[in-house]
Amino acid sequence: MGQKILLVEDDQNFGDVLKSYLEMNDFDITLATDGEMGFQKFSEGDFDVCIFDVMMPKKDGFTLAKEVREKDKEIPIIFLTAKTLKEDVLQGFKIGADDYITKPFNSEELLLRLQAILRRSQATPDPKEDETEFIIGKYSFNYPLRILSYNGDEPGQEKLSPKEAHLLRMFCMKMNEVLPRSEALEKIWGEDNYFTARSMDVFVTKLRKYLAKDKSIEIVNIHGNGFRLIDKSTDTLY
Repeated sequence: MGQKILLVEDDQNFGDVLKSYLEMNDFDITLATDGEMGFQKFSEGDFDVCIFDVMMPKKDGFTLAKEVREKDKEIPIIFLTAKTLKEDVLQGFKIGADDYITKPFNSEELLLRLQAILRRSQATPDPKEDETEFIIGKYSFNYPLRILSYNGDEPGQEKLSPKEAHLLRMFCMKMNEVLPRSEALEKIWGEDNYFTARSMDVFVTKLRKYLAKDKSIEIVNIHGNGFRLIDKSTDTLY
């Protein structure tokens, strides 16, 4: 069997059906039918992800998730619930949920979300992800404050919008390399389509204007692929 899932669902019939479906897709499922049993199973086993129903006897899913988070702050948690109140959804995410699926749901949708969460949780961390300050030629960029400062003959600052700052950070993390258009669109705009691509072009134009004082810095279009933020003073191709 494959990756291990702790499924805690008080509806025995629904739990059995979901367990069988996930096992058909090569997951190793441990099923518990109430919150107390769920925590016991979690304490005894080693799991890759947890799926918790919210409304359960003895211990509800939110309480169970809090106890699990005290023992393991990293394991992905998905909530299943028939409740659609905004307050309940927010409570789930505050506890540390990775996803929140409302019943009834399509089994394939759960499978796709589950696979996406597992890919993210098991991806090798990029050490650059912790970087928040960057040097771009004669510019310095503070990502948390969204401030781009020019340190040349005419010092100045630009306060970037959240999307401008996010895009510039992605360029900085791939300095002199190609930033695929699709990667930026998915991470910043949430989808890759004609309209978001045109929006990205507008933001690239703005960043070019902000960086125009340093002639060694350039954002070039890589046809059919994406863009490169180039520092000509360090790029061996220039």
